[in-house]
Amino acid sequence: MQQSRIRTACVFVVVVLTATLSAQQRQSSQAPAQGTAAPPAAQSGDQTPPTFRGGINFVRVDATVTDKKGQPVTDLKAADFEVTEDGKPQTVEQFKLIRVDGNPKPNDPPPREIKTRDDEEAEAARDDVRVFVLFMDDYHVRKQNALSIRQTLTRFINTQLRPMDLVAIMVPLEPVSAVSFTRNLDAVRTQVQQFEGRKYDYTPKTPAEEQYARYPAEVIENLRNDIVMGALRGLSVRLGSLREARKTVIYVSEGFTVLLPEAMRRQDAQRPDLPCINSAAVAIGCNPSVDNPLKNEDNPNDDRDSWFAQSDLNLKMRDLFNDANRNNVSIYTLDPRGLATNEFGIDENIGPKQDAKTLQVTQDTLRVLAEQTDGRAIVNRNSLDAGLKQIAEDASFYYLLGYTSSQAPTDGKFHEIKVRVKRSGIDVRARKGYWALTREDLERVNNPAPETAKPVQQALASISTSVVQSGKYVRTWIGTDRGENGKTRVTLIWEPLPSQPGVRRDAPGQVSVIAASEKGDLLFRGRAPENPLAAPTGAASTAPVLPQKLTFEVPPGKVELRMTVEGAGGVGTLDQETRTLDVPDLTAPQVGISTPQVFRARTVPEMRTFASNPNATPFAQREFSRTERLLIKFDTYGPGTAHPAATAVLLNRSGQKMLDLQVAPAAAGPGYQLDVPLNSIPPGEYVVEITAKGGDAQKQELVAFRVTG
Repeated sequence: MQQSRIRTACVFVVVVLTATLSAQQRQSSQAPAQGTAAPPAAQSGDQTPPTFRGGINFVRVDATVTDKKGQPVTDLKAADFEVTEDGKPQTVEQFKLIRVDGNPKPNDPPPREIKTRDDEEAEAARDDVRVFVLFMDDYHVRKQNALSIRQTLTRFINTQLRPMDLVAIMVPLEPVSAVSFTRNLDAVRTQVQQFEGRKYDYTPKTPAEEQYARYPAEVIENLRNDIVMGALRGLSVRLGSLREARKTVIYVSEGFTVLLPEAMRRQDAQRPDLPCINSAAVAIGCNPSVDNPLKNEDNPNDDRDSWFAQSDLNLKMRDLFNDANRNNVSIYTLDPRGLATNEFGIDENIGPKQDAKTLQVTQDTLRVLAEQTDGRAIVNRNSLDAGLKQIAEDASFYYLLGYTSSQAPTDGKFHEIKVRVKRSGIDVRARKGYWALTREDLERVNNPAPETAKPVQQALASISTSVVQSGKYVRTWIGTDRGENGKTRVTLIWEPLPSQPGVRRDAPGQVSVIAASEKGDLLFRGRAPENPLAAPTGAASTAPVLPQKLTFEVPPGKVELRMTVEGAGGVGTLDQETRTLDVPDLTAPQVGISTPQVFRARTVPEMRTFASNPNATPFAQREFSRTERLLIKFDTYGPGTAHPAATAVLLNRSGQKMLDLQVAPAAAGPGYQLDVPLNSIPPGEYVVEITAKGGDAQKQELVAFRVTG
């Protein structure tokens, strides 16, 4: 039962990964240990460092070399290194030393301020720039430990980071597309000081978490593991798309949870289990371990369950290792517990053996993660500052080695890499190996998916982009259909986004829109609603606000929309955005389709109401429950007054057809409608593909949506 619930709830992991798809596509032609082109190093052991090339069988290895005092060794040559793969010697074909300290060179201009994605990419590609990401895993850090690690990380920022460094902060539920780099260390310090841990605290803080808030605690722990690993994988791909050189992720965590002690395995994560103190407690369901911490101290079944849980976690971590190594990302694990003697407090009533075992297992996950990604595990240490200093030094001095595998494996197995230096008295650290492609993987690399899948991925990405970006107060939808006198009708829908639990903010009350042509001519000015909504108070603060609609007509072509979100009750401007809209010409002789409108119905009467009202206001939201059904309305256009026939199919997120959908004439007004029940669709992301055909011509529109459990 729990495994089924895990699969159902894991749809939320997809949210975290969606934003990484474009970056993954850019790298789909790379092997598990690729060596794509890299710019020359700032200083190299060779006079003319070669360009690192790519290839299915080309393997790249970073090697950090230090002396007995932990100081970097920077005078080695390619001939000083010996590399073996599965015990077989390999020829080092390409070699260079990376030496960078994060400081600008004398007489260079000040470091460039990071304002856009283009700035990020341009600066990350430089040889004199170090790239750091602080991954703050609130899911696996206790609240009290988060308080102490704030000061440790602040000292690291103050003493080890330099003006040229690029720094970003990420948390598990943050989309990879939202991660931005900066050189503003004050902003980084502010974010660090806001970090709060919530390990073993299952209070939901996002709408996604609310969906599974009452699941068993053990299920939620598995979900949290999956979310974090998915986020780290997506981050690795994103970093790999930025540059070839080394990237450093500092993973702040107390380790993955493998198996909770029985006393903490709540069947409802929001309600503590009752002790079995009497027959009444037994009758309503209780946990005998709550008041008996020694109950499972030597339980062989618990040992067996722990072994299986650890094996399952290892399989998932393997994919993380692969993505990190493939993209030259080193993960350094930082345990905020420091020199820890126990995992649980006295008040949690956990037996000493279970406590010690849980602590060891969580620490082991951190050690393995760092070891397999060429990082360091700053675990079980009395002082964390020395470890953080070593992280900065590792990012400043390392060697890049490249070789063509003599085995050229395509077996999908792990292949061990060992790097040695002929000089004595020094320490060499490098990743342990890589997972080879299978023959099926190789076929996909050599024969990538057809371009037709790209529109599907673009449509899926739109699920998360219908939000005015800076403040995220509202969700918007913009659609077009045929207007009068050769113009196109534009419809703007906005809905307020739910506020985060525990976060106070002003409610949106009105959206104003100015539409201008490419030449700057004013085409429209208006707002919805005409009078701002009142500021919600009392019970009204939790009542849903109906979608608001604004409709106007403009000539076909590029139109600039300037949207302003005003606060409820006349608070003032909350958010602004300027968006360029390509308005189609729906009077042209070729086949056309209006932007499909989506309506969500929870009951049959609701569905009938939407179907019978040609002026009903559609929804901007694209995330729905399986208990709901969708009504999709659209119109088709052809020469003159023709309305070409239409068909529709449901696609999965890979663009594969799942089933045909029945297209029917609209119950009211012109056009067509689709009735899409969701109760038979598993949780996930889907696309409805609508096709209108007229003669030899056809036009398609895609509607992406997400189904939750």
